[in-house]
Amino acid sequence: MGAAYPKNSDEGPLARLYDAVFDRSAPTMPAPGPAILSHMLSPRHWPDAEDQEVRRLPKGFALQLAQGADIDISGPEFNFVRSIRVYDVRHAGQYDASEAGCVRSAAVYLGSYSTQGSFSWARSTPEALPEAHVGLETWGMNCPDLYHRSVFVDWQDYQGNYGFEQINY
Repeated sequence: MGAAYPKNSDEGPLARLYDAVFDRSAPTMPAPGPAILSHMLSPRHWPDAEDQEVRRLPKGFALQLAQGADIDISGPEFNFVRSIRVYDVRHAGQYDASEAGCVRSAAVYLGSYSTQGSFSWARSTPEALPEAHVGLETWGMNCPDLYHRSVFVDWQDYQGNYGFEQINY
């Protein structure tokens, strides 16, 4: 992926990061292939020059927009791509507030891929999390104190085998 960067023992990590970002003595990397970044934004689609995000881009950096796959992936042989789901449990918590009863709050988002590979997010709920997800088993039960954050990714491979990964934070 071109992520390796040779370490210069005379410099600290901040100086090496600065060099990498501003391309000072950085090794040359091959340009990304068209399947990763499909096209450059045309100048008429660039944000206004006063936009904070544009002003923070270092000189020579260009914005690129990924538009999904450059090939047709709508066939059944690419179902494994569309099977990938990303659950972002930004927070899910509950506690007993005595007089007010059980107080529950959650922000859960589901990311998924379209027929042609474009990724998008949608609101979801703790109840919609897959059975393999751990950490919210007592959600909605007699209101035990609970606080949880995680990212959960699940998928089916090309043979239909289920897989998942969960990172709690």
